Amino acid sequence: MKQSFYTFKVMGFTLIELMITVAILGIIAAVALPSYQDYVKQSNRTVAKSILYENAQFMERFYSQNNQYDATVGADGMIDTGDDIAVVLPILQSPRTGTRQYAISLQSVLNNTFVLRAVPTGSMAGDVCGTLTLSNTGAQGADGNVADCWNR
Repeated sequence: MKQSFYTFKVMGFTLIELMITVAILGIIAAVALPSYQDYVKQSNRTVAKSILYENAQFMERFYSQNNQYDATVGADGMIDTGDDIAVVLPILQSPRTGTRQYAISLQSVLNNTFVLRAVPTGSMAGDVCGTLTLSNTGAQGADGNVADCWNR
């Protein structure tokens, strides 16, 4: 029996196997990426809503002490309470660094009412919910479907 000197096992992947793997990964990425982007937008929206609620609490705290809402917002983004102690209430922004996802502002203070709003910026600029608003009565608003934007 004659043995060949050049016998060895060939191990590896064929081009077809590699192309099938790449195709499967492409399909998985095409399905997963939009879901991930929706999750990120929903998360950013949740942060904006919690900041609106916290700012509304600051406004209500000022109202309970002074029987009026304060409309003065300084250049530093703080609501000046007018106290002699110079206590200021922050208009809280998203804690994320880099590009801001929402610009939080005090839209108006009229006749002992207020409206806070969160305007989407950066990657959130095209969000279906658009600008989120919260009033002193707790009325929630959005450019999109209010129930969908505030309840998820």
